[in-house]
Parts: sequence; structure tokens; C-alpha cells
Amino acid sequence: MLSNQTERLNFASTKNIPQYPDFLDVQVKSFKDFFQLETKSDERGDEGLYNTFMENFPITDTRNNFVLEFLDYFVDPPRYTIQECIERGLTYSVPLKARLKLYCTDPEHEDFETIVQDVYLGTIPYMTPSGTFVINGAERVVVSQLHRSPGVFFGQSFHANGTKLYSARVIPFKGSWIEFSTDINSVMYAYIDRKKKLPVTTLFRAIGFERDKDILEIFDLAEEIKVSKTGLKKYIGRKLAARVLNTWHEDFVDEDTGEVVSIERNEIILDRDTIIDKDNVEEIIDSNVKSILLHKEDNNQVDYSIIHNTLQKDPTNSEKEAVEHIYRQLRNAEPPDEETARGIIDKLFFSDQRYNLGEVGRYRINKKLGLDTPMEKQVLTKEDIITIVKYLIELINSKAEIDDIDHLSNRRVRTVGEQLSQQFGVGLARMARTIRERMNVRDNEVFTPIDLINAKTLSSVINSFFGTNQLSQFMDQTNPLAEITHKRRLSALGPGGLSRERAGFEVRDVHYTHYGRLCPIETPEGPNIGLISSLGVYAKVNGMGFIETPYRKVTNGVVDLTSTPVYLSAEEEEGMMISQANIQMDATGKITAENVIARQEGDFPVIDPTKVDYADVAPNQIASISASLIPFLEHDDANRALMGSNMMRQAVPLIRPEAPIVGTGLERQVASDSRVLINAEGNGVVEYVDANIITIKYDRSEEERMVSFESDDKTYNLIKFRKTNQGTSINLKPIVRKGDRVIPGQVLSEGYATQNGELALGRNLKVAFMPWKGYNFEDAIVISEKVVRDDIFTSIHVDDYSLEVRDTKLGNEELTNDIPNVSEEATKDLDENGMIRIGAEVKPGDILIGKITPKGESDPTPEEKLLRAIFGDKAGDVKDASLKASPSLHGVVLDKKLFARAVKDKRKRTQDKDALGALEMEFEVKFVELKDKLIEKLFLIVNGKTSQGVMNDLGEEVLPKGKKYTQKMLYAVEDFAHLSKGQWVADDVTNKMVNDLIHNYKIKLNDLQGALRREKFTITVGDELPAGILKLAKVYIAKKRKLKVGDKMAGRHGNKGIVARIVRHEDMPFLEDGTPVDIVLNPLGVPSRMNIGQIYETVLGWAGMNLGRKFATPIFDGASLDQINALTDEAGVPRFGHTHLYDGGTGERFHQAATVGVIYMLKLGHMVDDKMHARSIGPYSLITQQPLGGKAQFGGQRFGEMEVWALEAYGASSTLREILTVKSDDVIGRAKTYEAIVKGESMPEPGLPESFNVLMHELKGLGLDIRLEE
Repeated sequence: MLSNQTERLNFASTKNIPQYPDFLDVQVKSFKDFFQLETKSDERGDEGLYNTFMENFPITDTRNNFVLEFLDYFVDPPRYTIQECIERGLTYSVPLKARLKLYCTDPEHEDFETIVQDVYLGTIPYMTPSGTFVINGAERVVVSQLHRSPGVFFGQSFHANGTKLYSARVIPFKGSWIEFSTDINSVMYAYIDRKKKLPVTTLFRAIGFERDKDILEIFDLAEEIKVSKTGLKKYIGRKLAARVLNTWHEDFVDEDTGEVVSIERNEIILDRDTIIDKDNVEEIIDSNVKSILLHKEDNNQVDYSIIHNTLQKDPTNSEKEAVEHIYRQLRNAEPPDEETARGIIDKLFFSDQRYNLGEVGRYRINKKLGLDTPMEKQVLTKEDIITIVKYLIELINSKAEIDDIDHLSNRRVRTVGEQLSQQFGVGLARMARTIRERMNVRDNEVFTPIDLINAKTLSSVINSFFGTNQLSQFMDQTNPLAEITHKRRLSALGPGGLSRERAGFEVRDVHYTHYGRLCPIETPEGPNIGLISSLGVYAKVNGMGFIETPYRKVTNGVVDLTSTPVYLSAEEEEGMMISQANIQMDATGKITAENVIARQEGDFPVIDPTKVDYADVAPNQIASISASLIPFLEHDDANRALMGSNMMRQAVPLIRPEAPIVGTGLERQVASDSRVLINAEGNGVVEYVDANIITIKYDRSEEERMVSFESDDKTYNLIKFRKTNQGTSINLKPIVRKGDRVIPGQVLSEGYATQNGELALGRNLKVAFMPWKGYNFEDAIVISEKVVRDDIFTSIHVDDYSLEVRDTKLGNEELTNDIPNVSEEATKDLDENGMIRIGAEVKPGDILIGKITPKGESDPTPEEKLLRAIFGDKAGDVKDASLKASPSLHGVVLDKKLFARAVKDKRKRTQDKDALGALEMEFEVKFVELKDKLIEKLFLIVNGKTSQGVMNDLGEEVLPKGKKYTQKMLYAVEDFAHLSKGQWVADDVTNKMVNDLIHNYKIKLNDLQGALRREKFTITVGDELPAGILKLAKVYIAKKRKLKVGDKMAGRHGNKGIVARIVRHEDMPFLEDGTPVDIVLNPLGVPSRMNIGQIYETVLGWAGMNLGRKFATPIFDGASLDQINALTDEAGVPRFGHTHLYDGGTGERFHQAATVGVIYMLKLGHMVDDKMHARSIGPYSLITQQPLGGKAQFGGQRFGEMEVWALEAYGASSTLREILTVKSDDVIGRAKTYEAIVKGESMPEPGLPESFNVLMHELKGLGLDIRLEE
């Protein structure tokens, strides 16, 4: 282990615990797979953005004359860095371009040549390395959605009369839903899109099983009998399975066209289920039918009676009638012709355009119904429909099982990539529509792809997704754990998901398939409980969107410890016997226990070790990150553990964080995967360190140096007091010294709730569980003044205040320190731009940014005009519009920023022209130097070797085969960035070096081009600001908050409370050696809450503090009581922490021993400073004229109905009258009262409350004539 990294004593008994997967994989990998920037275009495969383009292109016009094809897409580097976007309120995005090819298929358009063009499609928000998106300056997270997987689901429900009804629902990826279900009369109907119902047999006829015979043959229900007089006599007494129809054709003349049309007529001779007798035989023979269908005489008949019942209900007799019937049902209109009627069913379920099961849907249907339809076939087939109906009939006859819709094989995860794909699909479909329209309009003229495309279409869809979608959320950035948890969250809400109101108990409940996949503990309390969950620590989302968890294979009672664990989805896990991770086994993995407790679906059998199929990989596999961070979780009640894991996310980063003495071993991984800290990238030496930067000289081989354009030194900037989304601050400090050797992955900085590379959300405090003068009644907390004095729980909070300068109708606003009617004292800290100086202390009411706005007024008189002309403008035509500090703001100015657009006057234009020229020259030199450096390095590599033929993107040979390399030959190459094909030399090692060199050259070239674009933009446009805004001024203010009475604190076990009293250090209870405790908690908060984990932690923490050691006690595999006792004995700490305390006030010993130790406490984000609020006068609501409510509106406290009753009960009539009138909405009265108070006069009589007038108007609005008579 590294010198500066804490070595923890680990209590885990489980060996061979695998490495955790990267905790942010679910976001980062999904986005990478969506964009596929690293993949070559011909290897991109059918996923992500490439697939979305391929689904929507090629686009043709209605006459198929023009074709627009998609070839490839690529992106330019972002214009601004992530930090610049956050400061300026911009979106961190990349410009997306597509290479499109337009050609004409019409031979008459000879002048139309094939055009290949790169078309700009708009800017697309790009994911930052930490898995977030910066949208309009705010970091957001796209939460993964847990939704019903496409496929077929079989379920049952009960009719009011108790009959069981069965149904099969086919849910596609896109397209119409179709449901097959039974009713109380045992008839099967098909419902299309949950609206229109039709008998299943009608659907069968429409898809090609036209006659009763075809339908009955599917289910093998009837035998066909040839009609003959002698033959039929044998079958007297048997039941007909199908109608006997007499069919003939009639000709008639169509009145409109005069054509002779033949139509088919049917007459029912005998209905179904008729029992044949002698008379019937005659009728059958007379009707001229060739054969009849009879019921088969076997046991199968009863099972399939539903088909016969449905045929009875079926109003149709042929395919034509069936499709027309379906058309009428769906469209409520007559079909214009047979073709249209046929088309409707095809379009709904059998066409790629409208219907798609997706790969997942096809896989699930094949799996459920035992079909082997190829995966490419993503529409319904006739076979699917028949098999579904057959399965449903088996279900009715209790020969099959219904599906459990909460089983994780029926729910899948839609990650960021998939959600973005869907939005792109919507945007491209809209774009395709406009392209088609534009193609149709441009008939005979020559046009290019750029003329067809409107870039705004795509951007607007994507922006509205990031801005308004329920799953695109403002990131919870209180501390690194909150960030990482938010990115790993799974929500069942959102578009295409559930809604809070409709979600019942079952959906929210823990299911046995959640084991190792979704955490059973971490979920919000409140209306979203169970709908929002967290991914397990080892869980991964597979290619189809199902959650998988790892297991070790077990064969004949031997656990395979050598190979990597197998990842199983919920479906693959069905029926398997799975044992726990901490079963007894020897070094080879052979299970030594006689019997083991296993898990099989929802059951826990005790079995022989040879019957075990798999074993868990780790005891904490079941839980999420937050739950895995609670030591001794196994001793806590689940409800309290839930609160504990939720409250750790609200812990505020402290000035001096401290890693817990008692941890679980997960702290380091959380800190490193949160991407907040700076880690060394390789072996090297620290060259320079200060508070802001760390420079490291990395060791590099000669070869690495040869192919790189960067120097060996790399400088890292440390983040200083950066504001987070929640107003907490990120402030990193270096933890390496000049001259230190570093190794790959070593942590170089700490801060933002981390210490020495470990998560550190709070502080270790000496605690006593005892009552203290009643001050810790009802979970309140008593704290020592030393904690406040030593800044143990002090945190820094940063707020930013901004002011926009706009151009108004009356003229431009202006930032200035010369503000009318304001004293010099008030503006002493403002600079010439009206911005407060850095380091100034701010109190409520101070001016932060000075701004004046032109004020409209009546035309000046001629005299005034003259005076103005002589003495210049008077100050009266501007008004003060400065930004002032709000009532509760106390702090120090940390930083200020001013963004402005470029001003466009003649002088400025000339200056810009010169500046642009100089810039072009400067960068031209840089480009040439870069190319020279490339050629120099390249020549060193290939000197003396022979070319194998190097070609550019277009396939032209640039460096001919067989020629020896010379410098002249290399200088002749114009563009190295597009040399992509062919071999440089014969040996592979050199080729790889050359390719790496050119790859690095491209990156460097791209960076330079990006820098040039940025600098040009700065000169020509200035800072990018929203429309109508000329300048944007921002001031950052830091507030240092010590622990106060009223702040909320909590431990990790759901033990939360409010600080009730801060006691002098010397008055706190002290130990026998004279050490006062830091915090006193109420012992009554433990037994009823059943979170004994905190007591274990307290005792072990004391031992750790005395021994100077830190521990890792993983959940479900932590320290046993014996191990803790051994450590307390070693540390000289009383067992169970039971010790006598002494009263700090009197020095007397308390009567009973109390539990004492060291507990890890957090300060939560609910601070009293944010909640304290008072109002004298302030804003009023416009309609009711009553004071507004809430701190944000500077509102008052509501005096509600019950409070009025209280005053009535006391008979306090004058107080009551005052509260309901002058203190609320008696507009005239309150003005007079204020005046009376100022002048010291007696109070006026209250008048009419405004709410009375509102009531009057409302009654008048109802048409009642109401007059108020004195």
C-alpha cells in the first residue's frame, strides 16, 4: 500500500472478493456506446446513434426521383471547457455533422450530379468524464429508467362474479399493443390498443386462416368428412364443428361505372354445434357442399371449447368480411376498398415502419413461447399470434403459469444512451418529414443536402429532452456519495413508466430477483418509495438492458475461485441453487460445511453442498453503495438503515474532513470513482506543488516520447472553492510534496468530503450515551463548545449572485459605481464596473453589483432642455437597479466575473480586423511548427525504410509503394491527418509507432484548430450570452458556517437529531482520566429504533482511536463481538464501552455507568441558517393583497383557521381583528398603521379587508347583484 493511504484492518472472513466494477459505468459506458466516437464508421454496428441514422435514412421524395443517403457522422471538439460552460450558463455540447449523399434516379434530370456534403445538424450536449451533462450552466444527470420489457405477458384477473379471466399482452418497442383475453362467457377477444375488441377468430381470418376449417385445423379440433349419402348416415348423432354454408355468386351493375360486378353470397344451411339427424343429411346433400367438419371425439375437445365459443360469436365468414370488420372497428368508417382494409392490419403489426418488437422483444417472445424466429424478424408473425393463443388456452386449462410482472426478467433498464437514441429517432423522423416536403417542392432545380436540412429540428428535440424530461434531473451534488448515487439511480417513473398515483404495493415491494441487482434498503421515504431504487454494488446492465449480478460457479461442492465470476440475469438465475459468499470452505474452494443454506427463487432450502450451482461473490453484493458504507448494517433495523443511507447523501463537506475509524472498506473506491480527486496517471516525480497546481514529471520510454507531442511534465489544476449545485463547496488541497515519487492511481489531492483518497463525510467524536439535564430529550443532541471552537463541523457554502445588463426601450442599462441617491459609504467597495471587490465582507442590504436603468419620464420643458444642454444630463433620468444582499446573507466575496458581448462601432471593427490578422499569423506559425515537428519525428522513425504504399481517405496513393523515404518526400505531403489507408513500412512495430504518432498529431491539430476558433469567436462576438443581454456580472460569496443550535446532525445508522445546546467544554461529562466527551446522545434513541449498529461502531471506534488504527468491517461480514472484545482489551478500553462518567459542573460521579466510545457523525444540509426567517413588511399577493408565504418570497407566517379559533377561545378580539385586517389585507389600514407607528400616534380603526372585495367580485361573477350598504 502507499505511504499516504490508510491501511485498514479488515474483518472480512470471505476471501477472493472480486474487484468492484467502475461505479459510473452505467452512465459513461452507455453514452460511449451511443456516440461510438472511438469506433471506425464501418465497425459501428447497429446500435446507438449510427443505428438511429440508418433507421431514418435513406430519404426519398414521393416520386422516388431523389435519394438522400447517410454515409457517416462526426463531431467537432466543444467550443468551451466544462468549467467555462458552468460559469457562463452555457450548454457543454459538441457540433454534430453528418456526411450525406444526394443523387437523382430520374434519367430526365441529367444536369443533377451526385453531391456528397458535410451537413451541420445542430449541437448535441456531451457527457462530461464524470457522467453528467452541463445544460445552461447547471450539471444534470439523466437517470436510467426501469420499465416493462417488450415481449409477451400472460396474466389473470377476476371478474366481479368471481370468474377468472386470462389475458396475453404483447408489448412492442414501438407500435400498437395487442391483447388477447377471455370473458365470462368463455369467448376469446383480441383488443387492439386497449380500445377496439374483436373475436380472435376474426383476426385469424384476416391474417389468412379464412375458413372455419383452417381455424379448427390450427388446434386440431375437427375431422373433415366427404359428403355422400351413405357416408353421412354413419355420422348421425355427431356435432357439426363448422357451419354448412350454401355459397353462390350474383352479378349486378355498378350504377357509377356501369361495370358488371360479381359478389359472393352466403346462406347458412346448418349452424355450428348442430347434432346431425336424418333431416339434416338431406339438407347437407342439397346444399352442394363437398365436405363437412365434425367435432373430434377426444378429451382435447373440452380444453378447446373456447375456440368453438369464439367461432359462434364471430360475425364474419371469410377473409374479406374479416378485414372489413376490423377496419370498421378501428376507424369507425366503411373501408373505401378491399386493399385499404387489408393494409390496416399489415401496417399495424407486420410492417417495419409502424411496428417493432426490438431485439429484446423478439428474444423474450422466442424464449417464452419456445420459438426460434430469427432475431432480425422484429415484427409479429402469424406463428407468434397462433402460439400466443395456444399458450393462453393452456393457461385457461391450468397447464401453464402466469407471468410475474415484477420479476426482473420482465423489467429492463433504459440507460442514457437508449433514451438519447429514442429522442434522436423522434428528431430525425421530424427532420425526414421536412426533407421530403422540401424535395417535393424543388422539382426541376438543382439543390444540395444543406438546402434540405433544418438544423434546429434536431436541436430542439434534444434540448427539450434535457430541459424538461422527468428523467433529466438537476444533479444532487451535496457530496461525492450523493453524486455517484444519483448517477446509479433507477426510476420506474417518467415517460413510458409508471405514475406515482397508479403504482400499487406490488411494484414497490422487494422481489427476490432484486438480490444483487437492486438494493432492498436504499429508496426514498414518501410517495416514491420503491419506485426509485439504486443499483447493487456489483450489478451491471447487459446489452439488452437486463440487470446482471456476478456469481462463482460451483461444481460438485467445489467453488471455482480462479476464473472470473459469471454474470447472470434474473432469467438465467431461475431455478438455480445459490449459496452465500461466506460459507465455510478450504483453500481450494471445497465447501467444508455439511449443509449449506441456499437460495432458490423466493425460497431458502438447506441443502447438501453438492447440489449448489453457484455461490455469491461477496456478502455486500445485495446492497447499494450507500448501504454498503454503513458498518454493522447487519445489526440495524432495515427502516433505520434506509434513513442512514439516505442521510449520508445529505452530509455537508467539512473544512477538515476525517475518514471514519470504523469503515466498511468501500470508502476508497467511492472517492476514486466519483471522479472528483486527481490521481497520478503513471510513475513519476512531483516537480512543483502549491495550493493551486501540482506538476508531475512522468517517466516515459524513448518510444513514448517519440510518438508524443506533449512534454513529460503534466500540470494539474486544483479546484478551489467551486460552488456545487447545492451550494456546498469543492476545495481540493494537495497531499504530495515536491520530490515525492508517485505511482499510477495514487491520490494527489484531498478535500470535498475526502481524506487521503477515502470518502470522509463527517468526523469521529467522543460520545456518551446518557441523558444530560433533559437537553437531549426526543433525539436532541448536546455538543461540546470545543467542537465549535476547533471548527470540527465548520463548512463553507458558496452562493453566486448574478445581474444581467439588457438594452431597454429607453436605452441601455449600465454597470457603474455612480448610483443616484446612494451614499459614498455604500459604494466604497465597488469598482468602476460597479462590482464589489474580492475579499469584501458582505452584510444584508450591501450593494453587490451597481446598475442603473434609464427611467421613462414626460417630455422636458424648453427651459429644462436648455439647462440640460448647458450643464449636461441631470441624474434624474436613471434609477437604481443594483443587486443588494438578501436579508440573511453574511459572507465574504470570493470571486467576481464579468461577461460582455463585443461592442460594434467603427473603431472597434478596425481593431478587430487587425487583431484577427495577427491571430491568423500567430496560429499559422504554430501549425507550421507542429507539422515540422511531425515530419522530424516521422523521418527519425522511417529513415532508410521503403514505403509500402500510403493512401488518403479517397484512396489516392500519396506515398508510392517501393520508394525510399526522404525528408523532401514527407514535406511534399499536404495533409497528414487524412492518411488512413495502406502500410507505411513492412514491419508492424514501426507501423504502430507511425500510426500512434499521426493519431497524436491529429489530436494536437484539433486542439490548435479549436483554440483558433475560440480566439476568433472571442474577438468577433465576445462572450456568448442569451439574446437581449449585453453583459452578465456574477459575484461569488462564501459563507463559513460553524455548528449552531438548530443544525441537523446524524450518524450512519439513521440516528438523527437536532443540536439543542452547545455546552462549555468544562461542563461536559468527563471520563475517569479527565477527558470530556464531545457529544452526548440520548440512550432512549437506541432500543425502540433497533439500530444497535451504532453501539458496535461506538465501542470499536474507541478501541481504534486508542490504538491509532482504522478498521474495515464489511456489511454482513463484519467484526464479531469476540473480535471487538479482543481489540477493546488490547486498547485498554472497558468492554462494551461501559464506564463511569463524572458531572462537569459538580465533579461528582454519575450513579450509573454509560456507554462511551467514538462515533462517526455527519452534519446534514438542513441548516438553521437556511431556515430562520422573519418579516415585518414585505411583498403582498396581487389579488388577495395578503402577504406572500415562504422564505424565498420574504413572506409571513400563515395565521390559519385553527389559530383563529385559538384567539376566539381566549376572547382576544382586538388582537384577532388586527391580525385579520391591518397585519394582512386591509390595504388602506396597513398604510395608516405604519404612518401612525412612525409618528407615534394612536392606532387607527381597521377598515375592510381586500379578501372581502375578492368575495364580492366572485359573487358578482356568478351573476348575483350584491351591494354593500352602509
